[in-house]
Amino acid sequence: MAKIDDYKTAVELGKKGLKDKNPKRIADQGGADFEAGSEGKAVLTMDFLNKKVVITWPDLAFYFRESEEELPIQQQVLLLHYLNGASGAKISGKWIAYQEVPDGKFYLDAFVRRAKNPMVQGFGHRPELLVKLATEVYGARPLNEGDVSVEVQALPMVPVALILWKGDDEFPPEGTILFDRSVSGILSAEDIAWLAGMIIYPLMGMAG
Repeated sequence: MAKIDDYKTAVELGKKGLKDKNPKRIADQGGADFEAGSEGKAVLTMDFLNKKVVITWPDLAFYFRESEEELPIQQQVLLLHYLNGASGAKISGKWIAYQEVPDGKFYLDAFVRRAKNPMVQGFGHRPELLVKLATEVYGARPLNEGDVSVEVQALPMVPVALILWKGDDEFPPEGTILFDRSVSGILSAEDIAWLAGMIIYPLMGMAG
């Protein structure tokens, strides 16, 4: 488990990677809205798990627009990595499994523990509840995959597919989480695993 000091270091490194870049270009590449201010200052607004996040430039403070609360530091790290990684490349429309992303096989056990298994254990016997909650929380759209599936637009350039197969007398329920092929050029395998967990755990908490 990462320590708070590790997150703080990651935030500083993420900010350092962005500070000399053009904020308008960063916004365009990451799918964020851009608003220029005075004296080189700017504001970027971006959708993150169906919430509006405001990013101030150049200090790179992150807060939710509606509540004005600062983002949890782990989410700040993820968004800094996203803004550093987004290149403006289009979403490919082709789904890949986690183990297909670079280093995905190395982090696969953590991904399965953090996201896939909790999803299957929490919703495998009540898949319609996954659809209901993901739609309510994330504005998810239905997909034609598995027995039940939805697409969550986690970040402007990062769609995520949640897929379940219903069990029967012979086989237990099964599921998977897929990502657009383009994610490989934006986020690391570790970031993708964290993002999947950020999607699943709020739904688990609501499902009870």
